[in-house]
Amino acid sequence: MSGISFDFSQQRILVTGASSGIGLEIACQLMACGAQVFALGRNLQVLQQLQADGCEVLAVDVADSAALEQALETLPVMHGLVNCAGISLLESARGITAEGFDRVMAVNARAAALIASRVAAAMIDAGVQGSIVNLSSQASLVALDDHLAYCASKAALDAMTRVQCAEWGRHGIRVNSVNPTVTLTPMAEAAWAQPAKRDPVLAAIPLGRFAESAEVALPVLFLLSAGASMISGVSLAVDGGYTAR
Repeated sequence: MSGISFDFSQQRILVTGASSGIGLEIACQLMACGAQVFALGRNLQVLQQLQADGCEVLAVDVADSAALEQALETLPVMHGLVNCAGISLLESARGITAEGFDRVMAVNARAAALIASRVAAAMIDAGVQGSIVNLSSQASLVALDDHLAYCASKAALDAMTRVQCAEWGRHGIRVNSVNPTVTLTPMAEAAWAQPAKRDPVLAAIPLGRFAESAEVALPVLFLLSAGASMISGVSLAVDGGYTAR
């Protein structure tokens, strides 16, 4: 994939969840393509490295709405946003707890809505025709055991994407979501190491493998780019065909 490149020179792009996993990969890919990246995350060690590499960094727990609002007020107008911050707490439909459900929704849905709202408002006021990408999941499109809150939060994110597309399109702002399958971040590799858990899911993916982080990051960069100038309101499955069945 080294031959695939985009040009984001002179563009400011905010990436949330940028200190781990897919968000970190997206932040690094964007920097390599010339973007001025604003990296929002919680892992201070990773944020310090990103800062050393040229990122502007914000250490924030997006579940803390007051702290999040305060951090967003410090930002200049963005040209792009990638809402990548997310968590998963495994609870069955029978065993769901109010605390677990609320925590997942606070990070995966509420924070994403607030961040997009504030970033888009600044874009509109400044006349910037930007692009927003929400990192959803195949879990919004299919049922996954023990993922009730996670599935619900990602379905909410897809619904928000459509509303944001409809409301902000008149201002030239495009909004899309990307819905990856299991992606081989260090955390996911550990979580899916057990053959009994891994093998049935792999068998359901026509391409026969999980995604690499770059295979999620590059579609995100495409949706941020001028190459996707007429694409808005879509939920793009990046799942090797899993949801085609």
